[in-house]
Amino acid sequence: MAQREGDAPTRDRVARTILENGPSTAADLAVALDLTPAAVRRHLDHLAAEGIVESREQKVYGTRGRGRPARVFALTEAGRDSFDQQYDDLAVQAMRFLAETQGEDAVVEFARRRVAFVERDYNAVTALDPDLSPAEALAKVFTQNGYAASVRDMPVVGEQLCQQHCPVSHVAHEFPQLCEAETEAIAAVLGTHVQRLATIAHGDGVCTTCIPQNLKPEPKKEQA
Repeated sequence: MAQREGDAPTRDRVARTILENGPSTAADLAVALDLTPAAVRRHLDHLAAEGIVESREQKVYGTRGRGRPARVFALTEAGRDSFDQQYDDLAVQAMRFLAETQGEDAVVEFARRRVAFVERDYNAVTALDPDLSPAEALAKVFTQNGYAASVRDMPVVGEQLCQQHCPVSHVAHEFPQLCEAETEAIAAVLGTHVQRLATIAHGDGVCTTCIPQNLKPEPKKEQA
């Protein structure tokens, strides 16, 4: 991120913590950064004025409890752009050219080839650390490929794979086939249906995929 005068390093830490952990409350940020809530709010106000973060109502999956939902702070599109991204206008133009000259099937095939790392790296990660849950293994795979992924435990339902950063979110906004290919690849390595609950490309603060509980990947059958 570009440095700002005065409290720039701390503000950058606040923004990067949101990038790595997803939309966060001021209280959560204060704990993570070992700052006072008042100091965090001051930095958040400054970042909001710059258009780096925005305040929004926290999404609740399942039954909502009493009281008003907590307010969380998420990176804006401009905030994400301030971090090093693995895409640019050239990528969008290339995808448009592919779609116009080769058609929808070519775009889908490209999207599938791009996420070939999911199956390749998942097998390597699980072989090295078989004690990881499927969601934990996937989080490591996606983190290694620039997604800043983590796992959130959801009692009864299972686990959520949370990708706090998407290196192709701008491209995926116009070409959702990239998101669809990721979901397809996750389902393929796990051998079961998974549900995408949210995506950064569609304006959510984090890409979230629900992984069924007590899931064990099915062994792959050898081809004759």
